[in-house]
Amino acid sequence: MAGPSARMPLFSRRGFLTVGTFGFGLTLADFLRLRARADQKHYDAIEAKADSVIHIFLPGGIAHQESFDPKPYAPVEYRGELGSIATKIPGEVFSETLPKTAQIADKITVIRAMTHGEAAHERGTHNMFTGYKPSPAILYPSMGSVVAHEYGPRNNLPPYVCVPSQPNVYAGTGYLSSAFSPFSLGADPASPGFRVQDLALPGGVDERRFATRRTVLDAVNEHFRAKEKSDSLTAMDTFYERAYSLISSEKAREAFNIDAEPAELRDAYGRNEAGQRMLMARRLVEAGVRFVVLQYGGWDMHNQITPGMRAQMPAFDQAFATLITDLENRGLLDRTLVMVSTEFGRTPKINGTAGRDHWPKVFSVVLAGGGIKRGYIHGASNATASEPDRDPIGPEDLATTIYHQLGIVADKELIAPGPRPIEIVDGGTVRTELLA
Repeated sequence: MAGPSARMPLFSRRGFLTVGTFGFGLTLADFLRLRARADQKHYDAIEAKADSVIHIFLPGGIAHQESFDPKPYAPVEYRGELGSIATKIPGEVFSETLPKTAQIADKITVIRAMTHGEAAHERGTHNMFTGYKPSPAILYPSMGSVVAHEYGPRNNLPPYVCVPSQPNVYAGTGYLSSAFSPFSLGADPASPGFRVQDLALPGGVDERRFATRRTVLDAVNEHFRAKEKSDSLTAMDTFYERAYSLISSEKAREAFNIDAEPAELRDAYGRNEAGQRMLMARRLVEAGVRFVVLQYGGWDMHNQITPGMRAQMPAFDQAFATLITDLENRGLLDRTLVMVSTEFGRTPKINGTAGRDHWPKVFSVVLAGGGIKRGYIHGASNATASEPDRDPIGPEDLATTIYHQLGIVADKELIAPGPRPIEIVDGGTVRTELLA
C-alpha cells in the first residue's frame, strides 16, 4: 500500500528541508498543513473491519509440531510422540492435543509459515509484539499501545488492558508516552476472590467525596502544568483522567466483574488460568476495550515435551474453542480479531532430553474474526517443519495486516524522541490472502 510520500513525491519526509527551493513560496507551516491534510485523507480511507483485538500470547515458544502443524508422516524423531487429529478443514490435521479447537477450525485461520530470524526469547517477543526487529537505539511501541494512541478510550474503559498483568516490556509503550500504557488487572481472574486492583473506592470515601478529591487533583495538576511541560506530567494527567472515568462509572467497573458471568459459561471456559483469562478478555472487548493481551502457560519445553504439552494444552484447547464459539454466539466475532501467537517455534528434531529447542525459521500463528478468512490454512512448512515451504509471513506483515483490519495505516509516522518520525511498522505489507 502506498504511503503519503508516494502520493506527494515532492513533499516526502526526506525532502521537506528543500521546500521553498522550487519557487512555490511555501513556508514550513504551509508545507506541514499540506502534508497533514494529504496524510489525513490517506489514513481516513481505510475502513476498519475490527473494533477490538484479543491477543493470546503463549510465552516460551510453543512447538508448532505439537500444536497447529503436526507432521504425521515424518520420521518419529521429527514428528514426536504425539498423534494428530482431523479438523473441520477438509484434509487438515492438528495435534491430538487440540481436539476441541479442531472442531472450530472452520472459524479460524492458521498461518503455518510464520518466520523471523531471532532465536532469543526477548528478541523474538519484541518482533511479535511490535512488528519490528529489535534495535539497540530505540524501543518500539507494542500494537496495544499504538491502538491506544490512535483511538483512545471507549465507554470509559482503558483502550488497552493486560490480563492479568503486562507480560513483558515489549507489550508496553516503547517510545510513546506512558499515557498509552496498558491497564493491568493486577490479579488473576482464576484466583478465588478475584478483584481488580485500584477499582474500588477507598474505605469511607463515597462518590461525592471522590468527586471533590478529583476537583482538588485537577487544581494541583493545573498548577504543575503551568510551571513545567513534560511527558511525565501529561502522562500522569491522562492516567488520572482515565482512572477517574473508570472508577466513577459503574458500567465500566462492571466490565471487570467476572462473577457476573453464569456459572455454566465459566465452567465451559474452564475454571483455570486459560479459561478465566479468555473469558475476561471476551467480557472486556464486549464492554468496549479495544485491545486485550492475555498470557497463558510456559512453552519453553527443552525437556520432556510430550508430557509438557499434555499438561498445558487441554486448558488452552477448551478455553480457546469456547472463546471463539462464545464470540460467534454473541455476534462479536466478525468485529473482534483474535490472535494466538508465540515468540518462535521449536527445532525440527527432538533433542537428547526429549524436548525441542528454539527455532525461529518457521512456526504457527492463529487468527480469527475481525475480517479474517474462516477455515483457512495459510502457507506451509516443509516436510520436517524446519522452514517455510511456501508463502512465508514475517512479523512486519502480520502487524501491518492487523493494523489494517483496525483501520490504522501501518506506514503512518509517529513521533519518537529526537524528535524524529518513525513509521508504525516499517516495510510491512497487508497480506490480503488472510482476509475474508
